[in-house]
Amino acid sequence: MSFASLGLSAEILRAVTERGYTEPTPIQAQAIPVVLSGRDLMGGAQTGTGKTAGFTLPILQLLTASTNSVNAAKHGSVKTPIRVLVLIPTRELAAQVEESVREYGKYLSLKSMTMIGGVNINPQIKQLHGRVDILVATPGRLLDHLQQKTVDLSHVEILVLDEADRMLDMGFIRDIKKILAILPKKRQNLLFSATFSDEIKALADGLLTNPALIEVARRNATAELIEQRVYPVDRERKRALLTQLIKDHNWFQVLVFTRTKHGANNLAEYLNKDGIPAMAIHGNKSQAARTRALAEFKTGKLQVLCATDIAARGIDISELPHVVNYELPNVPEDYVHRIGRTGRAGSNGEASSLVCVDEHKLLHDIERLIKREIPVVQVTGFEPDPRIKAEPILNGQNRGGGGQRQGQGRSKPRTGGAPRTGAGGAKPAAGAGRGAAPALHRTGGRGR
Repeated sequence: MSFASLGLSAEILRAVTERGYTEPTPIQAQAIPVVLSGRDLMGGAQTGTGKTAGFTLPILQLLTASTNSVNAAKHGSVKTPIRVLVLIPTRELAAQVEESVREYGKYLSLKSMTMIGGVNINPQIKQLHGRVDILVATPGRLLDHLQQKTVDLSHVEILVLDEADRMLDMGFIRDIKKILAILPKKRQNLLFSATFSDEIKALADGLLTNPALIEVARRNATAELIEQRVYPVDRERKRALLTQLIKDHNWFQVLVFTRTKHGANNLAEYLNKDGIPAMAIHGNKSQAARTRALAEFKTGKLQVLCATDIAARGIDISELPHVVNYELPNVPEDYVHRIGRTGRAGSNGEASSLVCVDEHKLLHDIERLIKREIPVVQVTGFEPDPRIKAEPILNGQNRGGGGQRQGQGRSKPRTGGAPRTGAGGAKPAAGAGRGAAPALHRTGGRGR
């Protein structure tokens, strides 16, 4: 199948070809015809599947094919109403999606805009005075504009909720509901999520009308090109082991995940003192600092990027060689998301996890999810002390790092109700009211 067979205009096909794409990915081949037909869509796709083009290309096609866009083109920069709203959980991802809109629409008369927090609101207000056909926004900043009455959403024809699972995980559900209440009732809705938790299904039930359901790849599958391994180590010796692994194997472009912002900061500071260029990226960093860190990391100038799960959602590097779980995530599905950033585009990747006694239960949950045991590699000199007992990991905290696990922007804590499991939130981790965690008895990847 080719892009030309999907009913896209010559201008869009030209832009797609210039970006080096000739055949659509599975999500694109399935989603583009559905969006062009005007149906609502619920898409299950993880990062790296090409889902952004899966909704961007048909949206551009629909807008250019309509009478309003044709008339607007005749009048040049005449202000037109916002007709498409794309809601994105993080600033980096919003910038990335809007860049795709501009690239694929470079030969069209349409105009797009990014609306994110962390930057001055006044330039955004000024940009809204001009023409904006497609608005890519984070919920928090969009609500700021709505409260100041600087944005008009009364003519939105298409709504896209991207990374919906992450939206809920960051506490944006109230903001999303406020925004939905303002939008026109008659519109096309597209929802994309890496996982389909009960909360996602509930959100979809209230948002989508007779949607087409598209799911690509086996849910929670890990790429075959990713070489996964576990390094057992005591919690207090993780930093030293990470330094040795990076230096011994000469790793570059290493994306390291921590549970907390505080942990990311401390680890980056430690690595720099040890002669390894590193920076942290998370919600407390300024937009300028995060943009600079991403740029230096992508070019290879920065050897290590320490990130929280939320901040890393905007990182899209086609051939990222190394992902390290400095701390295992509380939610097993997040492990799949993390390591899915390597092993893309036919390239091999390595995913390494530094696992202390506190995290044995988390590791077990991850292996149960991905339906495979991860090989264990013991580094000489870093053998865990069997006398150390497991400690609870509460709200992303343990002795090895501090700070509560938080999202960016307007992330709000949940109150009341039972703890969430799956993609919707953290569940009790190793040692939390369970006593000592089970020990690792594997070596070299052999079965337990």
